[in-house]
Amino acid sequence: MQEHLETGSYHVEILPPKQETEKIYADLDLFKNKYVRVMGSGYCACITDNAMGNLAFQGTEIIEELELEAPDRQVMIHLNTFHTKADLHRILDSCKSAGIRQLLVITGDGSDRLPRLAPAEVGAEGVEAVTSVELLKYIKETYPGDFDLGVAFNPYEPEDHEFAKLDRKLAAGATFAITQPIIERHPVVDRLLKEYPDLPVVIEAWMSKKISLLSEAVGYEIPEDTPYDPMENLKILHKNYPNCEVYLSILGFKTQYDRLPEVRNN
Repeated sequence: MQEHLETGSYHVEILPPKQETEKIYADLDLFKNKYVRVMGSGYCACITDNAMGNLAFQGTEIIEELELEAPDRQVMIHLNTFHTKADLHRILDSCKSAGIRQLLVITGDGSDRLPRLAPAEVGAEGVEAVTSVELLKYIKETYPGDFDLGVAFNPYEPEDHEFAKLDRKLAAGATFAITQPIIERHPVVDRLLKEYPDLPVVIEAWMSKKISLLSEAVGYEIPEDTPYDPMENLKILHKNYPNCEVYLSILGFKTQYDRLPEVRNN
């Protein structure tokens, strides 16, 4: 992962088509165009896993179906706990076969339509539900050396609780972290970088102009009319966190993508 961070590439979030879509071919073409564009730029495509609890096709099956290449360090698969054990292994085996090493392991958003791993299925004892910690440990033990395992870090949660959780994730096998979206700077992220100097940290940038949509992540209501320029925020993040890579969520491929090099080099 450290080698990837040193390449200067962005992590670009791409959502696979939802399974309920009525325009699957158009959605597949859109996914392919975004994916190929990211590969051509030398960035890393980060493919979500049933984002917001919405049932979607898996990144690995889309890559296989469209016969897409997965260059070294240019693909990251999100993987959450809402899967059957058989599906979990199918995804992991597909990643291994395609040479995809980077996984972002998260507890995830569930729904009544999604199954969830049971503790006994991943050898977890003393817990009522499988979280990212148990899933990390299971992947590390079942696929030793096959993956670089990343985790989420939420600076908006109670501070000591979040750092204690991070320590459990690191003990379970995590080797890098991606923050929740940051606006300009956050003191808890500063603490993270200071206290964990050897941990690669990716800063998430909120690229939608709809700043109010961030309310759920930050834990307080952000008014709809709050002024926010995502490209300016991205510039500030690069200035404030020059040694961190940046994860771009809800990136506008039509209006923002071509401006990334100028922002990066500003």
